[in-house]
Amino acid sequence: MQIFDSHCHLDDHCYDRDLESVVQRARQADVQAIMVVGIDLESSRRAVAIAHAHEGLYAAVGLHPHDAKSCEESLLAELSRLANDFKVKAWGETGLDFNRMYSPRRNQEICFARQLEMGGTLNLPMIFHERDSQGRFLEILKIHWGTRSKGVVHCFSGNDAELDAYLEMGLYIGITGILTIQTRGKTLREMARRIPAERLLVETDAPYLTPTPERNKFRRNEPAFVRTVLFKLAEVRQEPPETIAQATWANTRRLFGI
Repeated sequence: MQIFDSHCHLDDHCYDRDLESVVQRARQADVQAIMVVGIDLESSRRAVAIAHAHEGLYAAVGLHPHDAKSCEESLLAELSRLANDFKVKAWGETGLDFNRMYSPRRNQEICFARQLEMGGTLNLPMIFHERDSQGRFLEILKIHWGTRSKGVVHCFSGNDAELDAYLEMGLYIGITGILTIQTRGKTLREMARRIPAERLLVETDAPYLTPTPERNKFRRNEPAFVRTVLFKLAEVRQEPPETIAQATWANTRRLFGI
């Protein structure tokens, strides 16, 4: 099979000592492509450097809502210049997070809207983060979303109404290891059955959200474990893993223009 981990953070310093081994284990698990996603300027630079050092790895640049308080035009200009690199295939992750509130709501909303404008100007697909925004994420998104816009709601954990709205807008849906967790993943498993096959992506969000059973053995998630997410998704949808792998591989490449 060919599996695409559509969202991870190999730029995280927890991989500094064994990055090459992590990439090798991914390849041994049929993970032939990986999207390394930046969350600020420095992590975006590292993501691009990692993508350049490895075949089949790509990068996204952007500013996470947690860091929206530092969203100045000079920083966005640097990210925009970085986005011109041929290894950069998306803008993000960006969005709203009203759960932990590391940045004030107003800062998050302004920064999100500004990055939507920039992604549109650069003609890059968007990688979205949404948590507990009570509909505000969709309100802002709809204002800036064009008929030719493309993007993915990564680590989807919303409700049925939000899922329907995302699908109506043509968005892809990123499925993480939450799907494998017995209690926390119950609602997601129910909704995953009705997502159109052509809109599904699989991801690890590594080093976070380690799937079961790996989470019982390893403290750190890594791209090789996206295989577990894919097999659980196949089980939930009652489809062969090869079918899910083929669909998500094609979907991810189509979204990111690879």
